[in-house]
Amino acid sequence: MSADSEATKNEPIVAINYDRSAVQVGIVHFGVGNFHRSHEAMYVDKLLRAGGSKEWGICGVGVLPSDTRMREALRGQALEYTLVERHPDGSTPATRIGSIVEYLSAPTELESVLERLADPATRIVSLTITEGGYNISDATGLFDTTTPAIIADAVPGAIPSTVFGIVLAGLQLRRDRGTAPFTIMSCDNIEENGNVARASFCAFAGLIDRELGEWVAHEVRFPNSMVDRITPVTTDADRDWVHNRFGVDDAWPVLSEGFEQWVLEDDFPLGRPTWEEVGVQLVQDVRPYELMKLRLLNGSHQAMAYFGILAGHTYVQEAATDRDIVTLLTRFMSDEAELTLDPVPGVSLDEYKRQLIERFANPYVGDTLSRLATDASDRIPKFVVPIARSLIASGKPAALCAAVIASWAAYATMYVDGEPLPFRDRQEPAVRNAVELQRTEPNGFLRNRDWFGDLADDEQFADDFARTFIALTSGEGATRNALRRLIAAR
Repeated sequence: MSADSEATKNEPIVAINYDRSAVQVGIVHFGVGNFHRSHEAMYVDKLLRAGGSKEWGICGVGVLPSDTRMREALRGQALEYTLVERHPDGSTPATRIGSIVEYLSAPTELESVLERLADPATRIVSLTITEGGYNISDATGLFDTTTPAIIADAVPGAIPSTVFGIVLAGLQLRRDRGTAPFTIMSCDNIEENGNVARASFCAFAGLIDRELGEWVAHEVRFPNSMVDRITPVTTDADRDWVHNRFGVDDAWPVLSEGFEQWVLEDDFPLGRPTWEEVGVQLVQDVRPYELMKLRLLNGSHQAMAYFGILAGHTYVQEAATDRDIVTLLTRFMSDEAELTLDPVPGVSLDEYKRQLIERFANPYVGDTLSRLATDASDRIPKFVVPIARSLIASGKPAALCAAVIASWAAYATMYVDGEPLPFRDRQEPAVRNAVELQRTEPNGFLRNRDWFGDLADDEQFADDFARTFIALTSGEGATRNALRRLIAAR
């Protein structure tokens, strides 16, 4: 990235100042990706640096084949890694993080994973398994019991392979041994993530045994949380930059923005780290903060992703400094998303929205629009559709929500037609089907009720969608013309 060309070599890294051999595992985490390492693991590291919480080290667990790369990268450097914060002023403080003290691979070390889960010292199991990882049917809103891997894991005596099967096997061991159950803490970007996790794990437990399902529902706690820190994918260029700037060879460093936030429901019967000492907000009701973040930040990510890519941008900071896209984002947040929020204690929404645009425009983060556009079939239904439904239910227009969905439809259509666009979606066959429906009717893409419910039946919303889709697919200069039409409309 051009913003780094002036970087100097061997700037200092804040070293680990505690004895990692004295840190015991108290948290088992599923989904050790960049976000977990820039967020929860960073907060635990801060506590360890302060001289306490040695019983709250993290054991990472890999479940998917793709997790093997992370396991090998971390094990090759004693499970330490470099976290670099990239601030808008160009400063890049770097810290060596050591809070992950064990990493296990469930496919090859399942017995060790289960014993770690059953260990009384393990009091929290945390999750970053993505929006789609909770196996919720978009059509019913319920746990999907027809998924082949779930069916296989629910068979008596099965060797578990999913996060649900593995975690439930650990809970069963604890119950059999008379050990109180751990708390399951979701750290994913899902509205009421703790409640979603509860529904999924209870439903899976009920497939195994009805009594087990009831026990999980009554005995296991699932606190809700709101998590926030923009953390891009690590590239080879990032690895080279870390080497050149800090003189360290790190197989998988993490580069994040400087901003961080964690709002957490305080519901941990077996105890928890004293996270409030390092900036975590412990509250009784997460929902106002959660809706603010999901609908303003994550909703805006979707609003800029497809328009940004179609306008020729690659990086988030490019889209966030495009005057037309910034105007669209500002109106999307103020005219639609904000109208669906509850009051947020202690927060100025005007300041929060202003800060979001600044965060998006940070030229040093290097976040890509393609990352924001990944798995739109999971993200649009969770971040944009609820805004539209809430507005329509209260008799208000949702034209910009319709435009965001239309931008996804136009992007997907161009990809299906062979345009060289960065595209990845776990439901790609369903996306292709939606594109084919769009070819036969002005709002065919909206006919996927798993994603959009009955939005296609709302005449005004369907018209708004069709108008923007047509504008985006009308030849040279279409994206810019569509953007300007949208921001001019009132």
